[in-house]
Order: sequence, then structure tokens, then C-alpha cells
Amino acid sequence: MTEPALTRRRSDNPHQETWHIYFTDVRVGAIGARAGVPITAGQWGWSCGFYPGLHPGQHRNGTAATFEAAREPFEAAWSDLQPNIPNAAFAEWRDDRDWRAELAAKRARGEKLDSEIRSTLMRCVCGTTFDSWKPAESYPHRQHIYAAQATNGTYR
Repeated sequence: MTEPALTRRRSDNPHQETWHIYFTDVRVGAIGARAGVPITAGQWGWSCGFYPGLHPGQHRNGTAATFEAAREPFEAAWSDLQPNIPNAAFAEWRDDRDWRAELAAKRARGEKLDSEIRSTLMRCVCGTTFDSWKPAESYPHRQHIYAAQATNGTYR
């Protein structure tokens, strides 16, 4: 069975010339025109690696005079890195991508994130979960909470 080939897609940013490099559906790097560098320096930069999945110290990068000249060291760096990357690293990147897409979709729909929704539920030291805004539910647990606060010295 042959390994999937690297593919590239142009960045959707109209202000820069950047190509994102993919291994199957995981973005493993980029090759792009550098801005603000002297004319005598390499005008194209490349970076190989992805996060989460790889540690930042495992990433490789460099510069070159042309796009084609940048492709060669990129592909060499990928050939060195790829055999040592476990499948779990690719799965971690995909999970992160999906999680970020889900957050963006919630924001686009105007929904709050789970962490932004206030909850009045509390857990008593006895292990019972109750609604702190409902007196009938919270009164029986006050004696447990006050006793625990007296024991460990925390008061609010």
C-alpha cells in the first residue's frame, strides 16, 4: 500500500501568497512568500509540523529563493518526520480541528459556549447535587456545608 501524497491548497487570505500542505486531511505545514525581508534573503519560507500532535521542538522550517526551491527541503523534512509520527498525533490534530469548528459554528449561530452558561447547581459535601436557587433543595444541605467549612477553615 502506498502512502498518501502531500497535497497543497492556497490560503484563503488574499493579502499573502501561502500554500497549506496537507497529508490526507491534516495540515502538516505551509510554504509562503515572506514579507519584509531584504531582497538578498530567501523570499519564500516553509514550515513542517503540526500542533497539537507534534511538540514544537519537532517542527522544522527554512527559507528558499523560490517556491520550487522551498518545496524540496519541505518534502525532505516531511520524509524525516512522517515515519516517526504515531497515528494518535494525527487523531489529536483532527479532534482539535473538529472541536474548533464546533466552537466557531456555535458562535456563528449566536449560541453561548457551555462554559458561558451559568449554573446554579452545586454539589454538597454529602455527594448530593442540588439547585442552590431553590430553597427547598438547598436548606437541608446548609448544615453539611457549614460543618465542612468549620472543619477545613474555609468561609465565604
